[in-house]
Formats: sequence, structure tokens, C-alpha cells
Amino acid sequence: MSVEIRVPTLGESVTEATIARWLKKPGDVVAVDEPLVELETDKVNLEVPAPAAGVLEAIFAEAGADVAVGTVIGRIAEAAAEALRPAAAAPPAAPAPPREAGAEPVPAAVRAGPAARKEAAELGVALAEVAPSGPKGTVTKEDVRAAAQRIAAPTEPRPAPAAAAPEPAPVRPVRAVAMREERVRMTRLRKRIAERLKEAQNTAAMLTTFNEVDMTAVMQLRERYQDAFTKKHGIRLGLMSFFVKASIEALKAFPAVNAEIDGEDIVYKYYYDIGVAVATDQGLVVPVVRDADRLSMAEIEKAIADLGKRAREGKLAMEELQGGTFTITNGGIFGSLLSTPILNPPQVGILGMHKIQKRPVVVDDGSIQARPMMYLALTYDHRIIDGREAVSFLVRIKECIEAPERMLLDI
Repeated sequence: MSVEIRVPTLGESVTEATIARWLKKPGDVVAVDEPLVELETDKVNLEVPAPAAGVLEAIFAEAGADVAVGTVIGRIAEAAAEALRPAAAAPPAAPAPPREAGAEPVPAAVRAGPAARKEAAELGVALAEVAPSGPKGTVTKEDVRAAAQRIAAPTEPRPAPAAAAPEPAPVRPVRAVAMREERVRMTRLRKRIAERLKEAQNTAAMLTTFNEVDMTAVMQLRERYQDAFTKKHGIRLGLMSFFVKASIEALKAFPAVNAEIDGEDIVYKYYYDIGVAVATDQGLVVPVVRDADRLSMAEIEKAIADLGKRAREGKLAMEELQGGTFTITNGGIFGSLLSTPILNPPQVGILGMHKIQKRPVVVDDGSIQARPMMYLALTYDHRIIDGREAVSFLVRIKECIEAPERMLLDI
């Protein structure tokens, strides 16, 4: 009996995927729920498990093919578990031939994401020869680069034997770069990012307002309570939880920033699902912290850490990337001092954080002091948010960050 392998339901509004790679080949024995094929969607990469135990009988769509939800992409010849087990009285396998000195065994299957595979192709490195450092033995892009550096490293010439004519130093073959440009097909995720950003530019009346915030109070509070916070909650107190809380306070005060446009209607949302932008090898993704207004600082930090880790590993579920009401992005972790973030449709507001840098500031007593300052940017949709609201929204965030106790006292 044969069992069809179909493209599963991929989530809201996602009807098509690209086959990134098959993890098994025809003739391979597979166990039920064992990963068979990796699909790339415009939001996440996901693995399709085997619907039954048996032998992979046929593959109907190769890597790189675009396939719709429900499409049959392969077939498994189903077999009982006993039939898949090796015979008990099977003769011992012949000993493997001795390996040459220095040779490494080649694994039967190599786990590597699209970025690592692209890097390996560009550098001419065989993935089977790369030592993996990622989760579950996954080869990362950094592993490929390290392997390429080892290959390119010059070897020391061996000394010539005594009384023998000196031999010329061994010449190591150099990998020539034959091409000066390369054409690579955009991934489905990258295409979707481009479409959404262009959609935002074409549709929304985007405008950005700026302010700066003195980070002294937050940094002092973190320094004072960091050890106790980490000991109790098992996670460090970062900056993002302060900005999530401050944003929620500002969203409550200015509901239009937490709304969206639906045709000729404005939909006001009185829940606070905050998207946090995460940079991955595949592109920028925005996982969502659900009902962030109901979470403590520790719960927000844990949620962001978990979502960020799984985003970089390509393990986010589709629903974790949908339905946000407001987004925060932090270009400061890459050194950005000032930028204008682009809206994440259908949201009408996005907050941009930037690098903390000491600058001379005139404080209340008239003295000039070096203070840790951060520029903030709010990009908003001018169709439903007026300049006064946008500026007041950003000032509200500034007030909450410069005096964190305001968030506790609700003032």
C-alpha cells in the first residue's frame, strides 16, 4: 500500500511553497514522523514529516520547484515495522576498508540551511567535509567559512633530506574566482519581504518623527537589579522589555497607532501583540509577543529570547509571525545611530531604536553632562495618525524610559 506525501496547510494567506531540499532519497527507509522534505514559504522554512513508515518510493517535485498546498510531492511504500527491521541472523558486515591518513568519514546526510548551502557553493566547500556546530548537527554559514579558511591556509614545506638537492617548495593549488558576478534566485522569504516593503511604500502615507531619550535611569536600574533579576528569573534584564512596556503605555494613550485601515474603516485594537524584528540568515522576520500588556518584564524578556533563538534556527511556527498590532526594531545592535524604519503592513506604526552613545546634554540644573543617549524614530501612517498624535506618542515613550517608575505608577 502506498501513502501520498502532500504539501500541508501552511498557514493563513500562504498557498504556495518552494521545495528547499529533500532529506531522503528514493529507496530510503523512513520512520513515521521522520522529516522528509524542507519547504520554504514566504514566512518560514518548515520540515514535512513522513505520514507513514516505509520506503520512499518516488519523488514528484524536485528541489527548487514551487508547489501549492495539497500538491502530492512524493509517495511512500508503506510497510510494517517488522519488515523495516534488519534480519536478526544477518551476517556481519564486511569490515570497512582502511581510510587514508587524515581522511574524515563522510556523513550519510548533512543538515544545513539555505544560507550555509549558498555559502558552500560560493566558496567551493563540500558540506560533507564541514564540522557542524549548529543545533542537532546543523552546518551553519560560519562553519562553512571556517572550513574554507582551513582549506586556504598554506601548509608548511617539509625540510629536504640531508645531503639532497633542495626540492622546490610545494605549490598548493589556489581556487581561482572565475566569475565576477553571480545570479542567485531570490528565496521566497526574501521576495515576500521585498513585496511587503514596497507595498507599504506604495500604499501608506509614511512619515517619520524623531526624538532622543536619556537612557541613564534604565541603565542604572538594570545595573542595580541585574544580578537579583537574573538569579530569580533565569534571564538577563535587557532593554527591549522596557521599550515594549513603554510602547504599550503609549499605545493605550494613543489608540490610533495600534489600529489598521480596512477599506474605508479604521479598526481599533484593544489588545497589544507586539512584533519584535529579528535579523536571520534568511532575512528579517518579525515574531509576535502575544498579549504583551499582560506579561511581566521577565516574561517579555523570556518570550523575546525564545522567539529570537527559534527565528535564527528557522523553527518558528507560522502563527508566531502573524497578527501583530505594533512593531519594534532595534538597529542599534548593528551600530545604527539613526534610521527611518518602514511600516510592517497592515500596521500603522513602527518604533525604531538605535545605538546608545554618550553625548553632552544640558541637564535640569543647567550643567552639561555626558549622558547615554539614544535616538528614537517613529514611522507612522499619516492617513489615520496626525503629526500631533505621532509626536505625543514618541514623547510618551521618552517619558516612560527616562522615568521607568511612571510605568509602575501608571502616570
